[in-house]
Amino acid sequence: MDFTTSLIVAASGMRAQSDRMRIIAENIANANSTSQTPGGDPYRRKIATVKSEFDRELNATLVTPGKPVADSSEFRLQYDPGNPNADAKGYVKLPNVNALVEIMDMREAQRSYEADLTIMDASKSMMSRTIDLLKR
Repeated sequence: MDFTTSLIVAASGMRAQSDRMRIIAENIANANSTSQTPGGDPYRRKIATVKSEFDRELNATLVTPGKPVADSSEFRLQYDPGNPNADAKGYVKLPNVNALVEIMDMREAQRSYEADLTIMDASKSMMSRTIDLLKR
């Protein structure tokens, strides 16, 4: 694998992790939203997916963001009989978003992004050193 290929592979990972962070941010932003209609379902948490594809030209496997998948876990219920979105028993459905899980997912995405950035820095440094050696 040459330096250019390592840069392209790391960049594909950074794009995938950036998309993952966007989806996590959307989940956090909607963590306390309710349905727009009484008795309806609120925001459903999304899970980021990643696809790997072998690039024959580069002879390397790249990753690309996949289509987000809806989390099928149950919605949270909160007793709030005065809320216009409450059901007959006085419960309001809240999104199935757990802020702690989202924060941990974001930390993992951040660490992966930083690892890809470190790979890019190392590759760039190695290329620069190689060019310096060839100049002498």
